[in-house]
Amino acid sequence: MTTIRNYTEKDSEKIGRLIADTYAEFNLAFASPADQALMLGPFRHAYSEDAQHRQAIAQILQSPVFLVAEIDGAIAGVLRGRLERLASLFVSKAYHRQGIARSLVEAFEAEMRAQNVSVIRVAATLYAVPFYAKMGYQKSTGVRIGWSFDGYGLPVQPMKKRL
Repeated sequence: MTTIRNYTEKDSEKIGRLIADTYAEFNLAFASPADQALMLGPFRHAYSEDAQHRQAIAQILQSPVFLVAEIDGAIAGVLRGRLERLASLFVSKAYHRQGIARSLVEAFEAEMRAQNVSVIRVAATLYAVPFYAKMGYQKSTGVRIGWSFDGYGLPVQPMKKRL
């Protein structure tokens, strides 16, 4: 059974690793190893024991809305966002196609409705566009190339959904 809960700082190490692994595999495969390291930003140090690296990851994870999906106590996925904007969504490869992303997005949308938000925007990675389309998000402009942490060149598709 999937449980959706709010992020706590004790989650940062596991979530940092989940983001590093899934982001690199599903969104940055097109980039050279050097560019991947830049685009991963502090998450390139997700497996480091260095306190400064861990602190940098914990700091960048801060978000007004931060939801964590757990299955049997294991972190399966995360969603970060703020008012009117879904910032990032990551689901561990081991939990793909099990409704984790859908549960996280639905919980985020419910939170936005509770705050009287009428439109949610997301800059979807190309890998995620089909998922967001199934969730009712529509392309709002053409593909853009933008920044990802310390690197440039990440293609994203701006999308939005009216609630």
